[in-house]
Amino acid sequence: MSKMMNRLKTAFLYVIHINYLKYAVVMVLGVLIVGFIGDNSIFAHMKNKRRISELQEEIDFHMANYQRDQAKIRELEANPKAMERIARERYFMKTKDEDIFVLSDDNK
Repeated sequence: MSKMMNRLKTAFLYVIHINYLKYAVVMVLGVLIVGFIGDNSIFAHMKNKRRISELQEEIDFHMANYQRDQAKIRELEANPKAMERIARERYFMKTKDEDIFVLSDDNK
């Protein structure tokens, strides 16, 4: 164990005495710290990219729903028969000479 410690100590002292190697070690350590630790790390960037793609999919989904709803609104504004059809189907509204029968297949 002490033999290995002596080798590490010798290597460390050797690195300290070479000027350009000191700068290279500091630069490598700096890049590693900045690249892998903190808010601007590589992992944070990958997580943010994944989140952006998820949000873009959500935006596309809601845009499709918005376009569909806008088309329905335009149809209702242009065609009074469409409004009457929706009132009859969804809200069971009727004219004076009609009877409405609601059939249910609930098993109670």
